[in-house]
This record gives sequence, C-alpha cells and structure tokens, in this order.
Amino acid sequence: AEKGRSIIEAAEANGIYIPHLCYMKKLRSVGSCRVCTVKVNGRNMAACTTPVAEGMIVENDTEELNDQRRAILEMLFAEGNHFCPSCERSGSCELQALAYRLNIMAPRFPYMFPLRKLDATHKKIFIDGNRCIQCGRCVRAASELDHKEILGFIGRSGQVRVKASSSKGLAGVDISPDDECVKACPVGSIIVKETAYRVPIGKRQYDTTPIGADVEAGKG
Repeated sequence: AEKGRSIIEAAEANGIYIPHLCYMKKLRSVGSCRVCTVKVNGRNMAACTTPVAEGMIVENDTEELNDQRRAILEMLFAEGNHFCPSCERSGSCELQALAYRLNIMAPRFPYMFPLRKLDATHKKIFIDGNRCIQCGRCVRAASELDHKEILGFIGRSGQVRVKASSSKGLAGVDISPDDECVKACPVGSIIVKETAYRVPIGKRQYDTTPIGADVEAGKG
C-alpha cells in the first residue's frame, strides 16, 4: 500500500472489495454508513477513513463483519420505503446489490413505514425521500465537485432528510441532470425524469455481475 491511502483504497488497488455505501471515489470520506467496517488489529475501524500503517492486520471478509454489514443494510431497508420491484434504479442500485451480495432475504427488524416527502418541483429532476439512505454523497458531491451549495440535511434523528437549499425546493436551485450530485446517489432517491427504464432489465449494472466484481477482477 502507498502511504496516505485509506484501507479501502489500498484494498481496491490490490483487487480486494470492501462493501461500502457512503464512500465514493473523488469525494472526501466521512465514515458515516459503517458498511465498510473492517477489523484492524482486533478493533473495528471504518476502512474509508482509516489510513494504512505499517504492521496492520486487516480482516474483511469474515462472518462476524458480514453479519454486522447485513444488520446495517437491513436497518436501511426497514427505516425507508424501498419499492425495489418497481424502482427505476432496480438492477443499478448499490443498496440492492449489496443485499444480494451479502445474501439478505428479509430484514430482521420490523419495517417502520415512515412518511417521506417527494420533491418533484424541478422540470428534470426529483428527489424521493422514501429511498434516501442519508449517505450524504449527493450533498458532498454538490459542494466538492459541482461547487454548488444546493443540497443539505435537515431534521433530526429519524426525521433527517436531504433538502434543496431553497423554499421552492429543487425548482429554486441551480441543479441539472449532468451534475455530479445527481450521479452520486447510490440508490433511487435522486432521479432524472423521463429516463426511467431506458436500460432494460437484464442489462443493468448488477443484473448479472455482483457489486464489487470489477474490483476483484482488477478493473475497479
């Protein structure tokens, strides 16, 4: 590994996939989702924010860690309203793909069925709060890559949600389908209108190839 790299970067450079959701190349890492948790010298650490160091012994693909990851993913499914069979991102959704990779059949937690809002005020883009997992990738991408302070979190506890920085919603901010913040969403929360199902089922990103397979093949 090269000095200054995080564990997840070093692992990917060596063809080892560490499951993650809030981590995204080009964005600063915040370690919020904890899906990338690995065991470093016996202690749980976030692989996306922990720098490599001499003498590290890192455990990744263990049943203990994978069960912790399953629990996190199951909570995300239970806390939101994820309509996978009819969702535009089905087959290209990172949350769904991770559930398949980790063999999740049904959450161990009761569904909460929250009341989430939809912002469809923009002509070309909408935000569906039902599918949001609060990973923050869109907020960071808007600020760091698009250089626009147009998205942010509001609310507390179970009421946290992503909102446009305008009383008019998305219609009141400078956002376009080509913005990095739109592309950064790992689920079906930020969608470009009139683009649904252009890629047919069976030909989507994770329909036939598991998430992380590109990293393991040395193409990540």
